[in-house]
Amino acid sequence: MTQNIDRLLTIMKRLRDPERGCEWDTAQSFETIAPYTIEEAYEVADAIERKDYEDLKGELGDLLFQVVFHAQMASEDDHFDFGAVVETISDKMERRHPHIFGNEGGVMEETRWEDLKAAERSEAGSDSAMDGVAKALPALMRSQKLQKRAARHGFDWPDAEGPRAKVLEEIEELSDASPEEREEEAGDLLFAAVNLVRAYGIDAEQALRAANAKFERRFRSMEDLAGGDFDTRSLEAQEELWQAVKRAEKS
Repeated sequence: MTQNIDRLLTIMKRLRDPERGCEWDTAQSFETIAPYTIEEAYEVADAIERKDYEDLKGELGDLLFQVVFHAQMASEDDHFDFGAVVETISDKMERRHPHIFGNEGGVMEETRWEDLKAAERSEAGSDSAMDGVAKALPALMRSQKLQKRAARHGFDWPDAEGPRAKVLEEIEELSDASPEEREEEAGDLLFAAVNLVRAYGIDAEQALRAANAKFERRFRSMEDLAGGDFDTRSLEAQEELWQAVKRAEKS
């Protein structure tokens, strides 16, 4: 295992060598590599969703390479190296699992996990419950995290009826909004919808991913049923295809 890691680190160092390295790799920075890091994380999630474990092996390698890439650039600027990355995450995992690596017993519940994270943020000088929710997260996921943070401090509806009423209110406000107000009101509606979904204990990001997959699957089935002339059919005819696909899924 150590030899494999050392080999990867050596490859990365050679790729970044100013004289003998790859022109593309040597031209990169944290900012230019960050989008690839995010993309690779999503490709890992996609392989998991497809249950393609051979592909998952490769995608995890791609994601690991991103970590190594960032660590190499940090090392070149004397910030930290890959070993420091490993040490930092190892320390964090031990600190966040006192029931395994410390003297505490019991089971690690979500509330205890969040308490430990909050304590770390406080020690780091955090002065707001909103601190640490990365702005680069997908908007839907970030909405859910912001709402969960607020809920930990008591700012939350007691049941699903409050969020439900808020969604209906935001629908009306979007309908009545001027062109200049529509983007803001649309955002309020989406934020309220996430809150309602969260009230039912559902992960909004995962729910929308599943809905996207279902829509894509059904649309492809509609195209197959149409036999190549889907675009020329009326909306009513397309709707008939949609309903036929739904019936076929239920049969």
